[in-house]
Amino acid sequence: MDTSIKISLDKRRQKKDGSYPIILRLSHFRRTTSINLGLSIFEEFWDDKNERIKKSYKGTSSVSKLNNRLLKEKIRAIDIFNDLYEKDKLNFLSVLQLKSRIVKTVANDSFYEFSLGLVKELNETERYGNANIYYAITKVLKKFHDGKDLKFAEINYDFLKRFEIWHFARGNSVNGLSAYMRTIRAIFNKAIKSGVISKDAYPFSNYKIKTTPTEKRAIDISSIKSIMQLKLDEKDSLFHYRNYFLISYMLYGISFIDMAFLKLENIIDNRIKFQRRKTSKPYDIKVTPQLEELLSFYIKDKAKSDFIFPVITRDTFDLQYKDVLWARKRYNKGLKEIAQLCNIDERLTSYVSRHSFATQAMLQDVPLQAISAMLGHNRLSTTQIYLKSLPSQVLDDYNKKLVDL
Repeated sequence: MDTSIKISLDKRRQKKDGSYPIILRLSHFRRTTSINLGLSIFEEFWDDKNERIKKSYKGTSSVSKLNNRLLKEKIRAIDIFNDLYEKDKLNFLSVLQLKSRIVKTVANDSFYEFSLGLVKELNETERYGNANIYYAITKVLKKFHDGKDLKFAEINYDFLKRFEIWHFARGNSVNGLSAYMRTIRAIFNKAIKSGVISKDAYPFSNYKIKTTPTEKRAIDISSIKSIMQLKLDEKDSLFHYRNYFLISYMLYGISFIDMAFLKLENIIDNRIKFQRRKTSKPYDIKVTPQLEELLSFYIKDKAKSDFIFPVITRDTFDLQYKDVLWARKRYNKGLKEIAQLCNIDERLTSYVSRHSFATQAMLQDVPLQAISAMLGHNRLSTTQIYLKSLPSQVLDDYNKKLVDL
């Protein structure tokens, strides 16, 4: 059993009076988390070897009772994961899910506490994008709920409708609400799977998440050619932004974050091989002459372990992720300037290259299944969202074929 528990001091969280919280430190498949036992003590009165308060501690009438209380909590925790082990369930739980079982979290416990626990777990596994999304919903709900704690049991159909009215009253969009509601739903689903709440507490059985069609994100082939033919000085930042857009288009609409993390070692036998960060789907794309021409500017005199593009400058992954987010903001700002230079009326963003690739693939009669595979989608329905609106001129051409008899 790759699970253990120990009573210890949390020396990372010293209190103002200099004492440290006493915690259960839970380790499960090399991941650790802590369970606060509601007591704190100065380090000099703690016996770490025997996991107990020293007899010299004078802050209580009975040190033995305190130690018995701590031991009971540890034994209760051990009984819980032994029971899970015997039922062959232990190995299928994350450390956070196991913690939830031990602290006996129930349906009226804090939505925020559970959500922030997920945020911590996601950050530890370097899934910063999802962590930021989960953190954002806690901030929004705190504002809506006047800063008060929010229990799972309080989030019912009426609560969701009130949140919806509040959201729209602030001038926000339908799709913005949809993003929040999907996140709340995802957190509920995780809580149910973790055994934190029962299925009866699920509030989305009757509440339907609304969406509206998003603005057209694809541009036509003539606009893509205009970007390709745009003359820019190599010292101009727009030179790189133009190249990023075209390289993304040529790499099956690769996302900016995936492109930023590409290294020279990802180029193998004239192919670019990498895993998409969002879905872990592997890609193996041939380097075409057009793509090779663009890449040649970036791969000169670089080692195999170097990043191809001048986006990431720091060492740790969390800082690298921040480098990418900051660079993407500048990139999107630069794309607006490129749109003006190329007389493109549509709003140009980092997502447009991806949507444009999908649309052009469809117009070239590439089968939907192939487009879906190239975009890295797990479901055809996701691909259909990208392709939900054919350009008007295409419909006009189809109509002409039908009436010109």
